[in-house]
Amino acid sequence: MKTDNSTLYTISLERLDPNQHGQLKYASAFVSEYIDDVRLDNGTLTIVHRDPAGSDRIQAGVEKLIERFSKGDFGFKEHILFENRGRMPYRGDIIADLVAAKTIKVLDPGLFIFREPFSSLLRFFDDTFVQRIAKAFGAKEESYPAIIHLSTLDKTNHFTSFPEHLHFLSHLRDDLDVIESFSDSIRAAGGWKEDAPLDLNRNMPKPRFAMNPSTCYHCYEGLQGETLEGDGIVATAVAKCHRYESKNHTDFGRLLDFSMREIILVGKPEFVRENRLKAVEHLKQLAIEWEIDCLIENANDPFFTNDFQVKASFQRNQEMKYEMRLTIPSINKSIACSSVNFHSTAFGTAFDIKTGKRPATTGCIGFGLERWVFAFLAQFGLDEAGWPATFREQYHAWHNKSK
Repeated sequence: MKTDNSTLYTISLERLDPNQHGQLKYASAFVSEYIDDVRLDNGTLTIVHRDPAGSDRIQAGVEKLIERFSKGDFGFKEHILFENRGRMPYRGDIIADLVAAKTIKVLDPGLFIFREPFSSLLRFFDDTFVQRIAKAFGAKEESYPAIIHLSTLDKTNHFTSFPEHLHFLSHLRDDLDVIESFSDSIRAAGGWKEDAPLDLNRNMPKPRFAMNPSTCYHCYEGLQGETLEGDGIVATAVAKCHRYESKNHTDFGRLLDFSMREIILVGKPEFVRENRLKAVEHLKQLAIEWEIDCLIENANDPFFTNDFQVKASFQRNQEMKYEMRLTIPSINKSIACSSVNFHSTAFGTAFDIKTGKRPATTGCIGFGLERWVFAFLAQFGLDEAGWPATFREQYHAWHNKSK
């Protein structure tokens, strides 16, 4: 079916477990670079595209993904640890309100400029997570770059688990002729154009770096080859993270560039497990205090590759990942704003970090700061009078102190 210059491809997902529908929608955006939109409604997937090969290539890609996500019978383990029902007095379109108020400026899908009060709320949430949770573990503050070595990403298995995320970095070759020729061509074209000819093989070397997709990776890189004393260490850092997610950036809260505060646990297994569960209790307390409508549940990472089912089922069955999901009432959905993760010895082994003679165990507690602000405002709106009293008091006390 065609509309204007686009073609609609529609398929019923009755063959696929409903729990996998969201993952299929996400992955379908990567089937073709000519896809304009992917929609999921009542078990039907609709893809709007301009693929020169027509819907045949779209269909083949979607069928391949359905096969991937339905392979085997692993029986995902479901476990809700905590639920808190909030009053959610605001039910409007918070994104539209923020744009209308010029509180956010949309530069591209998933790419924003944030102004007051959003920018202050970002800092408030971050400072609260540090003061109320990170400091409870004696975490030491660290600061990380926004870019990461490809060799470091290789050790984390990011290439084989989440290849779609990668934003590679490069630069013009160290060659005067190349640099001057590039500059001259841009000048002759009257400035940079999206269709500007750019011979990557001639002008740029192979990349050595990518934009960092996860805060904790740098912590493990910094501990490489070390043997830790005692039970372990706790570090905390906030970093700008980058994940390319194609047309999924139009989804509520799915940013291309975002701020991730993490509390990172490295040490003996008992040390990591115990502190991880303590972190869950801290999250519960904040949810109750702030009257947030949310739940904390067993989850899995959205693995992209062929071994999705094996990896995801292992995570769920071992309860290696918990997500704190906040409700977005206007769309009747929830988004993950925090995760509490247990990695076992995967990173300790990869980076040769030891406790005694054994590989260190690691875990992390992550806070997507922009998502926290979006979700909070989606439940309570921009008018502070509608915010929960305890939250409002804490925010004003912080704001006055930070002036």
